[in-house]
Amino acid sequence: MFGFWKGKIEMASKTRIKPKPKTWSLLGDVRRKPTPYEVVTSKFHTHFRRDPQPFEHAGMPLNGWYLQYREGSPFQVEDWEQFRDPYKLTYRDYVAVQDEREVFVDKLIDQHERGESARGLTPEWVATLERLLVPLRFPLHILQMTGLYVGQMAPSSFITNCANFQAADEMRRIQRVAYWTKVLANAHGDRLASTDAARTSWEHDPLWQPAREALERLLIAYDWGESFAALNLVIKPLLDTVFNVQLAALAGENGDEFLRMLFTEFGEDSTRSQTWSAALVQYCIERDPQLADVLVGWIGQWQPLMLEAVSSLGQMFEKAPQSMAAVDLTEAVASAQHQHLQACGLRMPSGGHER
Repeated sequence: MFGFWKGKIEMASKTRIKPKPKTWSLLGDVRRKPTPYEVVTSKFHTHFRRDPQPFEHAGMPLNGWYLQYREGSPFQVEDWEQFRDPYKLTYRDYVAVQDEREVFVDKLIDQHERGESARGLTPEWVATLERLLVPLRFPLHILQMTGLYVGQMAPSSFITNCANFQAADEMRRIQRVAYWTKVLANAHGDRLASTDAARTSWEHDPLWQPAREALERLLIAYDWGESFAALNLVIKPLLDTVFNVQLAALAGENGDEFLRMLFTEFGEDSTRSQTWSAALVQYCIERDPQLADVLVGWIGQWQPLMLEAVSSLGQMFEKAPQSMAAVDLTEAVASAQHQHLQACGLRMPSGGHER
């Protein structure tokens, strides 16, 4: 009897079907354990490419908006889900990284507030900051809002995360600029912290108006692909170079070590923005080379507006006490954008600013 059951057990063990290796179905048959980044990001946009409308309820105006400006955009590839952020940031990762950098900025502010470095700035340099730095929160808010729009309209959460983290970067820049504006006001007069004064400069200062025109046009670039191209390939890279690089250098020339270090620190956020933007452009061009022409077309529309804006802002730089006269701001900024577009794999046509 014992031998009978022993034989049955041995036969069952030999004929048992081995289970298939476990995989993550959302990623396809990859036969590997997904990363935490992939687990919390893959296919979270349940409203993309759902026929006949993106969202649950038919007839919603929201459906028409997405169908026109996202599904209807010429900036399309067959599969967006294979794109990856080069930094592979989750929300948790982003918060951890930025927390360390915010600690650094907090200590930098504490150091310069204790030393009352703002009081040591010359009246001429403060006048430059009143015109150049104080209104800056208005264009930065537009960069933030447009980043959120790109994230909201993006066809994959892998792209949305990148755009939303970029928008969060803009908020930290806005917060720090606003805080230091109040420090300057405490040292040099309440007018510096007046919202009306800042708004008046933004809306009526002739040297701000070309930038204002470009940025306010950006707010109505509804096609998600054009919005991405205008923001991340033209407007933001140019403005980031003006302020995070050139204003930082100008501050150093004028003895403002705090602003030099602060805007240099913001440059790390700019680098991350340009890195993921280049990765997305390369991803798309590899799948459809004709998309390079689509992007170059948009860049050609937006770049003249922004180069005019940079040239206008450059006149404020020239009026600074120590003006860095040897530096051609427009040329320096255009050169930086040229390098960014090269990293994206894009070449502007003959006669443009890129080649």
